[in-house]
Amino acid sequence: MDVTFTKLAGRRYQISVVREHGPELAPRQGPGYHASVPHDAVHFLAEAEAPLSGGVFGRVAAGWNNMFWPADPEARRRQARREARRSPSRAEHADMARSERLASMCLPLWEVRAGQISELPLWFSSVEPDILGSPLVGRILARMDDFAASWHALPEGGGVTLSWPSGGRLGSTPGTRRPAPGSHA
Repeated sequence: MDVTFTKLAGRRYQISVVREHGPELAPRQGPGYHASVPHDAVHFLAEAEAPLSGGVFGRVAAGWNNMFWPADPEARRRQARREARRSPSRAEHADMARSERLASMCLPLWEVRAGQISELPLWFSSVEPDILGSPLVGRILARMDDFAASWHALPEGGGVTLSWPSGGRLGSTPGTRRPAPGSHA
């Protein structure tokens, strides 16, 4: 699965997904603008490094809609019915919660590292020091460095494409199976 983050005018960004499993998804505007690392890019990087197959992007890679919707209206209705019959597992809930914790922790850590803020938020006093210095957090911050450099260099309308690690699929896959895509923008 490839996820493209496109810089838009007016402090906005768009997310497009090309995936192998499930119906084709419509692009959507991303929430939580950040000049250096969009909110959903932080989630993607954290989930890919952890790896969290039950997080936002792991579920999308497995064929679920999650925060997206199929481009085709008929596929949208079928997928909505299919997903309404399935509740996320305990492991998926745990992955989603871990994604939220990692993203909320790594963004301010990266901002201090990049010199964008001088102090961590007060709530960091409750974070275990072992987590802050963990190899996982280090890998996420390094990927954020790379993403931020690419994002900063983009003109309006330009995008950065991130690839989901192969093999990061959930057990059951809804929807149709499509061949792997060739090239895309």
